[in-house]
Order: sequence, then C-alpha cells, then structure tokens
Amino acid sequence: MRENRPKSRLLAFGSAGVLVTATLIAGAVSAPTAGAAGRPGPDREAKGAATAAARAARAGIDWQDCPTGWGLAKPIQCGWVSVPLDYAHPYGKQIKLAVDRIGNTGTPQERQGALVYNPGGPGGSGLRFPTRVTNKNAVWAKVAKAYDFVGFDPRGVGHSAPISCVDPQEFVKAPKADPVPDSEADKTAQRKLAREYAEGCGEHSGAMLPHMTTPNTARDLDVIRAALGEKKINYLGVSYGTYLGAVYGTLFPGHLRRMIVDSVVDPSRENIWYQANLNQDIAFEGRWKDWENWVAANDAAFHLGTTRAAVQDKWLQLRATAKKNPIGGLVGPAELISFFQSAPYYDSSWVPVATVFSKYVAGDTQALVDAAAPDLSDTAGNIASENSNAVYTAVECADAKWPTSWHTWDRDNTRLNKSYPFMTWANAWMNLPCATWPAKQHHPLEVRTHHGLPKVLIVQSTRDAATPYAGAVELHHRFKGSRLITEKDAGSHGVTGLVNPCINQRVDAYLIDGALDGSDVTCAPHATPKP
Repeated sequence: MRENRPKSRLLAFGSAGVLVTATLIAGAVSAPTAGAAGRPGPDREAKGAATAAARAARAGIDWQDCPTGWGLAKPIQCGWVSVPLDYAHPYGKQIKLAVDRIGNTGTPQERQGALVYNPGGPGGSGLRFPTRVTNKNAVWAKVAKAYDFVGFDPRGVGHSAPISCVDPQEFVKAPKADPVPDSEADKTAQRKLAREYAEGCGEHSGAMLPHMTTPNTARDLDVIRAALGEKKINYLGVSYGTYLGAVYGTLFPGHLRRMIVDSVVDPSRENIWYQANLNQDIAFEGRWKDWENWVAANDAAFHLGTTRAAVQDKWLQLRATAKKNPIGGLVGPAELISFFQSAPYYDSSWVPVATVFSKYVAGDTQALVDAAAPDLSDTAGNIASENSNAVYTAVECADAKWPTSWHTWDRDNTRLNKSYPFMTWANAWMNLPCATWPAKQHHPLEVRTHHGLPKVLIVQSTRDAATPYAGAVELHHRFKGSRLITEKDAGSHGVTGLVNPCINQRVDAYLIDGALDGSDVTCAPHATPKP
C-alpha cells in the first residue's frame, strides 16, 4: 500500500476492485560497485548504466519553460533525459523521463549542487518539488539557498513513458465491492478481479513491465545525475523514495554527496514487498486508534464520542450503513476506507477527515459524498490515479517474487484481519495481482554499504503506519555511519516537511554544512493538530 493524498491520490484504486489509497560528468563512465543482483563488479546492467550516463553527460538537458498544463510556472524549468528501457541493452529502446528544476535562491558561491527528490509510491511524481521554492515553503528556505531543487517523473509515471492497466474511467467507478469478504464467493470474486487487472497490465503495458524495477529507477536516477552535469547528487527520498535511495546508495555509493531518507521502507530482501504490506496492516491499526483517541479527546468539536470505543462504534455504524446502501449511491465500505485511511497516514488529514465524519453523523451526507466519491468529470485526475496505481503494482510485482498460492494469501490475511481489520483485506486485494503477474519477477537487491557511501541521515516517526519504525532501524544498521533521528510518539508519514525545530534544524545543518550529531537523536513529536 502506498501513500495516500486526498483527492490528488498517489495511491488510488486497488486493482482488485477496492478503492484504496494504500505505499533518482566526471565519474559518469565509472562502473558502479554492485550490479542488479547485488553482485560486486561490472555486470551488464552496470555497464549499461555507465554507458547511458556517459551519453547523458554529453547531451545534458535542454531546459525550457515547462509545458502548459503541467502547473509548473516560471522560473521552474523542464526538460527530458533519455534512458534505456533495458540497461542490459543500453543502445536498444530508449524512453524519455520528465525532469524539472529551480536554481538555488542564494548566490553562486552558496550553491552546493542539485538536491533530487522522490516522494514515494511507487508511482509518485516528484515534479512538484521545485514549487517548495516558488511557494516560499519556510521549512525549506535555508536549503533552497544552497541547492537547485530537482524533481522527476520516474519511468512509467506521469510524463515519463506512462504505463496503464485499465481504462481510467472504469478504474474510478464506484461503489466497489466491500474489501472485507463475507464468504468464499466474495474471495473468489476479488481473486478474479485481481487476475483480470494483472492481465490488463500485460495487455496495455507489457513491454515495460519486466523493466519497472527499483534498481532500474535507481539507474535512471544516475543518468539524470550525469545529465545534470553533477559528479555527485544530493538526494531526498520519502516513503518508497527511501527504498529507491537505499538501492541507489548500494549501486552508486560514490555518486552520492548527501542523502536524507524520511519514513523508511525496511530494505531487507525478505521484506520486499509481500511482508512489507502485511506489516503495514498492523501499523495502520495502531495509528487508526491514535486518530480515534484524538477525535474522542476533541469531542467538543466533533461530537463523535468521548472514548475511542465510542468513535469506533460510529465508524462501524457508518461502514455498515454504506455496505447496505452506498451513501449517495457511490460511497460504500471501499470508498470509506480510501477516504478515512488518509487520517492514519497524515496528521494534516486528522481535522478534515474528522470534520467530514462529524458532518455526516449530524445529517450532512453530501460532505462525505464530495470527499469520498470519485469525480468522473475529472478525467485528468482519473488518468493520473490509474497511472499511479499501475506503476505501484508494476514496481512491487517486478521487484520481488510473490507468493503464487492463494492458500498463503488467505491464511496470512485471515489471521491478520482478526486483530487488525481496518486495512488488512483492502491491502491484500490491492497487491494480489502480483500472484498472477504476467511479467518477470526479480530478486530484491541486497542493500548494504559499499566504499564511497556518505553518511546518510535517516528520519522516522515511531508510529508511522505506512513505513513502520523497524524499517528505519534496519536501514540504519545496513548503512554504516548513518544517523537516525527518531520523532517519538508521532506517526505522520513524511517527517521532514513538518514543523518540528528539533528535526528541521538538523536537516538544515546536514544539507548546508554536512553536520551530523555524534550519535542518534530522539526528538519530541511535532504539534498535534487542533480542531
């Protein structure tokens, strides 16, 4: 399951009929330290990546005003970088990646190079990153003086050879089936939808699917580095972007200058990706309860109950009502989960979600329909949602071997659902296409420290639902010399963008001065939202 953003969803409709908002010039020709399977030495893909990077270093990027309709006004500039579809054949088919940038706001003497960003997903676009400068985001103001902010659409995403698995308008139609099965017949129906979705991916985007891997996106990131004219890049990755950073740091350790990873995917091979999704189900239940406790503590504002149990009871009542008769004819349990799960994802959603819930209980059903139902008139948004979901599925299915036995899926999710019912089955159906995936599934890279890797800054909240805290500890162990900042008793996904001086000051110190604390740091949580 990927990260959810209300309305402009980065995780959109689950493939199996569930609406779920669930989850990179000198030195350019030097071979990376490790190859696609983590083997030391210049394997075919490593040589291909070096070839492509050398070619990109010569070509550079023809920066222009961004195309109309991209929502990226001057002084942000856009360009294209060509990369091989298959790095084992660097002179074969090429695809174009969309890249954008805004120059550092300080003097030329203050400039420290490019800071390249990935927001996660897989399937998220990084092109909005330079708008942190144009929108005068105060958290990033000091860093913007030193760095060009560079974003990109990863392969398959948005403007970068986008992939698709199903007609977008069909993809967003509601209501979808309740993800929690009542019978074996319900499970059979969801399995059929998952299989059909996987087949649709093969039919619509089959040539791309074998190459939609995180290691290939990391190679793309290195080609972008070369095209930027940078010997080394600085990298900021959030959520799945942390796994992309971990893979990049393993494959290209000498091409990194500084790296921050925020809300960290556990990079161990046994975690990618089946186990990662099971672990999310447990963490989401905990953060869901955190939100319910907050709602209860603010009953004067929301009138949903003074205890968590009372709030949960109202949630179950709402769910049962929507199951019997979808609200507004469009919002059933699947749509409710899609909307409500943004609260355990992001603290910024606590007030909006509670407000909509409160209005519904008070008799205003339209607010809930407006918030949770799809908008069939938003064709551009629906195309983006379908594409995002397609990339999410393609990358996770291609990165690793998945269980092909339904018995395994049924056993694991039935067991988890007993104690962690909020997200378990919705997450299962979203990922089930990987059980019948029509393209090659690879073995995950063994993430580890190689010579040249700089000291990495890891930032993580202890109660993160999408990327549980253990992932940050695991990457900290694997990347020698790294430092871990723990935001204790907090759980918003994506920490570096929030206002917490204990964290913000350390991020600035690291990116601007290369300074790290002598040991790991624990910070108090950022401010709790106020109704």
